[in-house]
Amino acid sequence: MRFEAVDAASAVGGRLVGPNVVIDGVSFDSRSLLPGQLFVPLVAERDGHDFIDGALGRGAAAYLTSRPAGAGTAIEVPDTLRALMQLGAAMRPRFDGPVIGITGSVGKTSTKDLAWAALATARPTWANERSFNNEQGLPTALLNMPAGTEVMVLEMGMRGFGEIAALCDIAQPTIGVVTRVAEAHSDLLGGIEGVARAKAELVRALPAHGTAVLNADDPRVRAMSAASAAPVLLYGEAADAQVQVCDIVLDELARASFTLRSPWGTAHVVLGISGRHMVANAAAALACVGLVGGDLHAAAAALANVGLTAMRMEVQRTAAGAIVLNDSYNANPTSMRAALDALAALPAPRKRAVLGLMAEISDPISEHLAILEYATERGIEVLAYGTDLYGVSPVNDPVAALGSLAGGDAVLVKGSRVVGLERVAAALVL
Repeated sequence: MRFEAVDAASAVGGRLVGPNVVIDGVSFDSRSLLPGQLFVPLVAERDGHDFIDGALGRGAAAYLTSRPAGAGTAIEVPDTLRALMQLGAAMRPRFDGPVIGITGSVGKTSTKDLAWAALATARPTWANERSFNNEQGLPTALLNMPAGTEVMVLEMGMRGFGEIAALCDIAQPTIGVVTRVAEAHSDLLGGIEGVARAKAELVRALPAHGTAVLNADDPRVRAMSAASAAPVLLYGEAADAQVQVCDIVLDELARASFTLRSPWGTAHVVLGISGRHMVANAAAALACVGLVGGDLHAAAAALANVGLTAMRMEVQRTAAGAIVLNDSYNANPTSMRAALDALAALPAPRKRAVLGLMAEISDPISEHLAILEYATERGIEVLAYGTDLYGVSPVNDPVAALGSLAGGDAVLVKGSRVVGLERVAAALVL
């Protein structure tokens, strides 16, 4: 998105220092900044102001700063993060197409990836990359929208009350998708009902002319219908879902095919990603296609080849041909069960799971023990990494503990982001 520095300064209540310039997008990382972008130095473990000179050297057109301005074109503001959020909100009205907000305790990034691929068959579509779904990532995605974009998809994350509402103030979504309510961050929100209230902030933010796209199979998500001023479109396996999935079949890699019935017709869908739980995510994505007037069959065909953001049900193979399910980006009890179901569905004679801590859940002892029981019931051997909460002795070196993997073996690698289990998954496939 292009705008002038003088307009940006006005939008954030800042002081423009230096000549007015045309800005094309923003970046808060000087290493990946593109020429012409606005550099936003954020203050975290490291102070981004220390990298302003580097950003200018890479071609930054201007920069925000909460320090006295130096060389180049600068916009002085009290708080650079708040200014980034204000700038996103101020520039949002320049885009008049559908804005699809997606949230949920599980499945939001996968649904965003699927929606991006499906919608792109109908209209030029833009979305936040990776998991840029917070107060710095979402406005950055909005402000980096390419010219010619007709549909925008914005994933929204949260760790507390009011955070999704704040993201909605920036994004002003016209379509809101809620995937599932699960235990993620429940310790910060007073339990799972608090998680539901926080996720419902997206539904409450929708305009009357918008649409709430809600998972009919999750009672807490379905109940959000009462909070919506917009019409509600239910998706899922429930009999009353307007976008209904049925006839689900899994192949040898637990990739689903299914029939989707909708107000826009019926389509046969074959997914190129593993896990039965991906069916609901695909249904939500295809519902968005219908809502923006796209062709359901073309969108369904695109989902056969879609790739997800890294560390989300990635199917990898060892040199010997063993299957590694890398779902190491994050974990909570609901997503853990879904991943274990995907592992259990594989026709492998030996199935093992390297499981790390599930962080930020309200009852960690019972939830971890329940996951061990769930895995055992499905014939899956659990190797706990870095925690004894699963009730088994933890291993320090999962790769060594797994030993030599044969061609028919299958291994799931999953834990919360803080555990860093992607390193284990990478070591297994070297």
